[in-house]
Amino acid sequence: MVPPTTAPERAPTVAPAAPAGAGPAPRAQLRVLATLNEDGSRRYIRPKPSAGTWLTRRRVVAYVLMLVFIGLPHLRIAGKPGIRLDLVAREFTFFGTTFYPTDTILFWLLFLGAFIAVFYFTALYGRIWCGWACPQTVFLEHLYRPVEYLFEGGRGGTLAIDRGQAPRWRRVAKWGVYLAISAGLAHTFLAYYVGTETLAQWMQQDPRQHWTPFVIMAFVTGALFFNFTWFREQTCLVVCPYGRIQSVMLDRDSLIVGYDAARGEPRGKPRGGAARATVASAVAATAARGDCIDCGACVQTCPTGIDIRDGLQMECIHCTQCADACDAIMAKVGSEPGLVRYTSRRELDGGRTRYLRPRTIIYPTALAAVLTAFTYLVTTKVDAEVTVLRGAGEPFTLDAATGRVINQIRVKIRNSAGDAKRFTISLPTLPEAQLIAPMNPLTVGPGALQETSVFVLVPAAALSSGARQVLVRVTDGVEVTVEKPYQLVGPAPVPATP
Repeated sequence: MVPPTTAPERAPTVAPAAPAGAGPAPRAQLRVLATLNEDGSRRYIRPKPSAGTWLTRRRVVAYVLMLVFIGLPHLRIAGKPGIRLDLVAREFTFFGTTFYPTDTILFWLLFLGAFIAVFYFTALYGRIWCGWACPQTVFLEHLYRPVEYLFEGGRGGTLAIDRGQAPRWRRVAKWGVYLAISAGLAHTFLAYYVGTETLAQWMQQDPRQHWTPFVIMAFVTGALFFNFTWFREQTCLVVCPYGRIQSVMLDRDSLIVGYDAARGEPRGKPRGGAARATVASAVAATAARGDCIDCGACVQTCPTGIDIRDGLQMECIHCTQCADACDAIMAKVGSEPGLVRYTSRRELDGGRTRYLRPRTIIYPTALAAVLTAFTYLVTTKVDAEVTVLRGAGEPFTLDAATGRVINQIRVKIRNSAGDAKRFTISLPTLPEAQLIAPMNPLTVGPGALQETSVFVLVPAAALSSGARQVLVRVTDGVEVTVEKPYQLVGPAPVPATP
């Protein structure tokens, strides 16, 4: 393994191409990408944690989000889990409300609202999702990375192990803890799909009794271990498309983590070095320069290895680590904090950030409309789904004794309520019809789907031109009444002979 390099670098430069016949072209003088060495090998990022106000706030948010992620499958609302995505039964429960594949319009509104919200919050707050709430950042920076520094002895210990100057058993022990954490997260992930009760039973059984979920759990465990042990920032830089499409979601007034070049440039180190400089000597030494002393702290602390002083970049996840690092240096040299801060490109160019603009008006208006429609449909949604189908076999038969036409109807009823209900089936628009059903009323348990067959007997005269449009009513007599149109069929009348 090539030992990683973490010393701050300036903007990459590439040697000019050699003329034809002059031998092999010279190699790049500096690395071209933040995670790429000069020879094309992977450059492992070993960021230096920077304590500060922003890191404290991010940790609080991260630990709350971890607790929410772990606790949601155990939460019960109206007897249902907080979130459960039952793909086998095709039931999707969110905070006490269960949705089914037939709720197409609700799913469409939900996903549309999510997309609009992403565009809206990005226009306002930039990549706040990436730096504060994305599971990749939350678990890597606030769970896996602290475990790494605990076992390997901080950033210096990690670099020493990379160079073979420290015992490697520390890293192996860290991997063991990583594997245990990944397995725990994989089990929590699985609980969102099968429920905590089923998961608890599986954990006490032989894996051979439930091979499929066991393989899924093992795969997720391996994927998490691979991601947080080796792939790390490459997930943000290579896999996630958000950084690549941020250019169409951000504008000049969007909130970003930026470097104030007007204040910081031209950069340069104070005499004697930043660590030994007093406040007076630092001010005197930098009288003809900007506030940036070119210490490289912002680069050393960056989890994606970029230099924030190069401007807004795809790799920046707006985690504010560079802001905390720079503020600490500014305090040491007696300068004002905020050289790297939350700002906007318009503000960095000397203007004032505009909070009221077309994007911040159109997006929330559209989001409010979608959420209003979604809320209305959810609150007015009845606790039963009814499907009326024609019976198998012939479309109708004739009762030879009475001359009546017999239609077989299949009625499927799904009870979305939290308790069992008794549903009665009737034809309110055809009172002369006789209904024969093995179970009417039909008892359907909470969240269950029941099907029954109903035979409808009607006089042939009740069918005009061999057909009759009716309503099939399903009601529990209290809260649920659903009416579905259905067409009864019978023999077509024989035209009169002239």
